[in-house]
Amino acid sequence: MNHFQTILPRVRMLLAGHLPSQARALLDSMLERELLSREYHCALLREPDGEALARKISLTLLEKGDPGLALLRWAWGTWQAPLAERDPDDKDRAGSGQCAAMELGPLEGGYLELLNSNADPLQLYHLCDQMDPAREEIELCSEPDMDTINCEQFSRLLCDMEGDEETREAYANIAELDQYVFQDSQLEGLSKGIFIEHIGLEEMIGESVETLEEKKSQKRCEVPQASQVLPSSSPAIHSLPKSPERPGSTSPFAPSAADLPGMPEPALTSRADVTEEQMSPTRSPAAHEVSSQLPKWPERVEKFCGALRDMYQAEPAGPEGILVEVELVRARLERSSSKSQERELATPDWAERQPARGGLAEVLLAGGDRRRPRETQVIAVLGKAGQGKSRWAREASRAWARGQLPQYDFVFYLPCHCLDRGGDTYRLQDLLFSLGPRPLPVDDEVFGHVWRRPDRVLLILDASEGLEGQDGLLHSACGPVCTEPHSVQGLLAGLFQRKLLRGCTLLLTARPRGRLAQSLSKADALFEVAGFSAEQAKTYLTRYLEHAGATERRERALELLQGQPFLLSHCHSPTLCRAVGQLFEALPELGGETELPSTLTGLYVGLLGPAARDSPPGALAGLARLAWELGRRHRGTLLESQFPSEEARAWAVAKGLVQPAPGAAAVGLAFSSFLLQCFLGAVWLALSSDIKDKELPQYLALTPRKKRPYDNWLEGVPRFLAGLVFQPHTDCLGALAGPAAATLKDRKQKVLTRYLKRLQPGTLRAGQLLELLHCTHETLDAGLWQHVVQGLPARLSFVGTRLTPPHTYVLGSALEAAGRDFSLDLCSTGIDPPGLGSLVGLSCVTHFRAALSDMVGLWESLQQRGEAKLLRAVEEKFTIEPFKAKSVKDVEDLGNLVQIQRTRSSSEDTAGELPAVRDLKKLEFALGPVSGPQAFPKLVRILEAFSSLQHLDLDSLSENKIGDEGVEQLSATFPRLKALETLNLSQNNITDVGACKLAEALPSLAASLLRLSLYNNCICDMGAESLAHVLPDMGSLRVLDVQYNNFTAAGAQQLAASLRKCPHVETLAMWTPTIPFGVHEHLQQLDSRISLK
Repeated sequence: MNHFQTILPRVRMLLAGHLPSQARALLDSMLERELLSREYHCALLREPDGEALARKISLTLLEKGDPGLALLRWAWGTWQAPLAERDPDDKDRAGSGQCAAMELGPLEGGYLELLNSNADPLQLYHLCDQMDPAREEIELCSEPDMDTINCEQFSRLLCDMEGDEETREAYANIAELDQYVFQDSQLEGLSKGIFIEHIGLEEMIGESVETLEEKKSQKRCEVPQASQVLPSSSPAIHSLPKSPERPGSTSPFAPSAADLPGMPEPALTSRADVTEEQMSPTRSPAAHEVSSQLPKWPERVEKFCGALRDMYQAEPAGPEGILVEVELVRARLERSSSKSQERELATPDWAERQPARGGLAEVLLAGGDRRRPRETQVIAVLGKAGQGKSRWAREASRAWARGQLPQYDFVFYLPCHCLDRGGDTYRLQDLLFSLGPRPLPVDDEVFGHVWRRPDRVLLILDASEGLEGQDGLLHSACGPVCTEPHSVQGLLAGLFQRKLLRGCTLLLTARPRGRLAQSLSKADALFEVAGFSAEQAKTYLTRYLEHAGATERRERALELLQGQPFLLSHCHSPTLCRAVGQLFEALPELGGETELPSTLTGLYVGLLGPAARDSPPGALAGLARLAWELGRRHRGTLLESQFPSEEARAWAVAKGLVQPAPGAAAVGLAFSSFLLQCFLGAVWLALSSDIKDKELPQYLALTPRKKRPYDNWLEGVPRFLAGLVFQPHTDCLGALAGPAAATLKDRKQKVLTRYLKRLQPGTLRAGQLLELLHCTHETLDAGLWQHVVQGLPARLSFVGTRLTPPHTYVLGSALEAAGRDFSLDLCSTGIDPPGLGSLVGLSCVTHFRAALSDMVGLWESLQQRGEAKLLRAVEEKFTIEPFKAKSVKDVEDLGNLVQIQRTRSSSEDTAGELPAVRDLKKLEFALGPVSGPQAFPKLVRILEAFSSLQHLDLDSLSENKIGDEGVEQLSATFPRLKALETLNLSQNNITDVGACKLAEALPSLAASLLRLSLYNNCICDMGAESLAHVLPDMGSLRVLDVQYNNFTAAGAQQLAASLRKCPHVETLAMWTPTIPFGVHEHLQQLDSRISLK
């Protein structure tokens, strides 16, 4: 029995024929009995559509079982008394005392059949009683208060449903689908207009309505519409009654705007100016064209939107107006290790990167394929500090202001330093209008427009990592309808968890580490800011100098930068690129003797030295202390009252060290860049006598403690600290703080020297090793540098560690300084082609591994540039030994490598095999049961190219299942695999057919094959017999493993008999559960080489 089909019309009747207070009492009672959560109870009270309300209540009662059904019987009996006491003369004004009978057959199946059936909702509203087979129809009065209902039958139905556990479980699963209302293709009349507005899709108004009209035209031939005059043979069907003072609402208790002073009117009221004729499904085509257009925005909404566009269109002043577009690539988060729950950005190979070539439009559409209707879309743009995330986010708001994002009516750009507020409470409209960089007046009419169309809203939260210090950020008490003020943290948590302003697009920028980044694994789309390339850095510097009026310095500045590859590599960061431009601007002249600093510490000392000479007493130390203390709390904004003096504040603002932070609480200031805050924090550590000597090494963050580890949020501090403590005092720390700090600096230098010399570079992880090299490079201490590079191991693996241009430069410098040979593993490092070429071109690098796709690109690039010498060196050093194919792409890349060799061999100017192909000795194939059978034929076609292949492993924990067909294809290559010593065919679903094919081809490997494994396949007696027959011919075979197959004692005896003819075989492992243990023991007693392990 389909209980839902029977109970739904009853709930419709209960809601349609009674007062709002009675319906509210029903929901209140359901809340008291814990049948509804408080949030769902609040949502149902505001449900604007009666049909949706009836379905949701029905599903909830069916899901909860006994308590819900008892409650419905209570409501049924309680509401009958008022019906009997009503005025009996209150009948149909047309004189029709009762409706004629309507016949509607029972609907078979379940909930989905009900939604997709051809039954008209108006007929379902008057669905006949399915419980009494003697009655084929029921009579319904034209007014709900005169309906006659068989209460005894209904109570019997409820009792049956209480005992039907299977039905209750089925409906419990259905009850979770809260989106079903918006997918009902059978909506008619007023409900259609209601849902179109509630969903908020402009296209649906102009296009989908016509589609619905065409779908309904066939039904209307059979069932007359409620708005038409029906013939006398059909009953007069009335639509659901509307609530007074609630335009368009069919809910008997839908709250009006007056009921909720802090909330906009329901979605139904947004089209109050649309006439009933326009909403009618039977209007003329001309009326349809008029109603398919959205009504004009109210004047105040238009005015607000114009002001918002004007605010975003304003050109940034100074260097902020210089734009060089950075590249965004798709990203994903993965666990840093199998034992850790922390997630970090995955590191794809350079050729596997997926750039967002469509720009901002592609980014905003990236999560559309995963987005459900009326579901908030979360897009995150991640990147390290200084990579240009904030600049990109501001450009996104400007793009909307220029009309380039027509899919959004409103864009709200909120730098998160504006949201760093105390315990004050705010409403959502305050968050959107008043807490931005330029507060706008809160207008309830404008907010009502925003609230009704969340899918047309883009909310940009810039620098979200600044919110990590706030408690409760990831735990929200806000529901879908937030009527009470909350803290800023509560409102943001409601947005992050897709509860508040549900349906909007939320665009976040953040760093890839921290608590917030860990929660972004479920975002609809993730992107990473790639930073500047070398050409982009030069373009930016050119524009910067032109903007500063130093055009005549441009050529000389670029020449100097090209001669200082360390600074050029750090121009990968837009923030550091700007700092280099500021240095060029500050230098008095760029003559022939001008030298650029060779460290980051020297760069920032050169920028801050002139400002420090003009500082008030104690101003620099006070600002440095603020930078450190705020950084420990993950903050970069400060108040004017926090400065040690008014003179210090005025000096810091005048020198550009801090700048106004529009929208911040009270009168706020922010450090001009994150790296400047890191440098000032390091200055405080170097100058402070409060830092104990034994605590100083922890701030290098090279060997983090397991207990109470140092939170390296100011990630630039370790390098700056090493530079400030070790570089000559007069040129570095003395230029900032004077000679008084020399004694304190010497003591700290001794502490860090002992610590760095105790470190063993070979025991550090790849990321820690790179940071050690950077810190040592900043010291400019030749002895310490030699001590570190001499401790480097000969084999260096950076698998899974991101190698940026600065990493590539410092690593290459260290390898050259060591003066000995190294082998590098550069797979999954994301190293760019210029960096890869510079590393593998070093004479001290004798062998290296890298992604095949990256190597193919490097070879093609070197060929196009005509660098034949470097190309030959790269070919000789590159190795893929051993190679493990874990994806179809790995097999395809291996095929491309073989194709390059074939092309190279056929050319006239080159000869011989590629060393990487020629010297491959071990090849593993582990693609699993899905991709394995598909990719294995591609592997077979290139196997003959690996002339030195000794170990072919086709076993995988997830089972490749190449089957008999794969074995037959592989067997055809045996004559060309002359060096093959180990063949592992375990767990590949091989039967007797494959075993026979294999036995026929094995003599081709008789001179080389030492080990053959057919473990855990499906070989029976026939296959065992074939293997036994060929075993004496395998003169070099030493080990044969046929355990866990399906052959019986007969097959085992044939193998044992053949073994006696093979004195060269050392081990035959053939235990299988299909052979009695006694037979196993007997065979082992006859020949001890038979293994039962």
